[in-house]
Amino acid sequence: MSAAALLLSDDLIFTSRIAGTGRDLGVAVKTARNVDILEALARQEMPPLVIVDLANPGLSVPDLLARLRAACPAMPRVVAYGSHVDAAGLRTARVAGCDVVLPRSAFVGELPRELLAWMAPPAAE
Repeated sequence: MSAAALLLSDDLIFTSRIAGTGRDLGVAVKTARNVDILEALARQEMPPLVIVDLANPGLSVPDLLARLRAACPAMPRVVAYGSHVDAAGLRTARVAGCDVVLPRSAFVGELPRELLAWMAPPAAE
């Protein structure tokens, strides 16, 4: 396994599902239950991918992205997911600059197909 993906989530059951999918694909997934821990992990790991559960308590997506920019020499791809009924939260994540924003059900469906692509460095523009 190479670089680890980071996951911000305090949902232990869903976290284990994401980590299991990563394991099946050869991708290590390290979990942080809050933004402070995520920032510390990002400084250590320099992750290519950060997955964000928008339901994380007290989460400010703009603050999270600013902290990731400060912690990482190269900004990781940020994939966020949240409840389909939280249209405002999903919109806020898009406007703040998350690379991919999905309702939770779509995220679950796409994770096995897209995780390796999300881990890859962005194409040069």
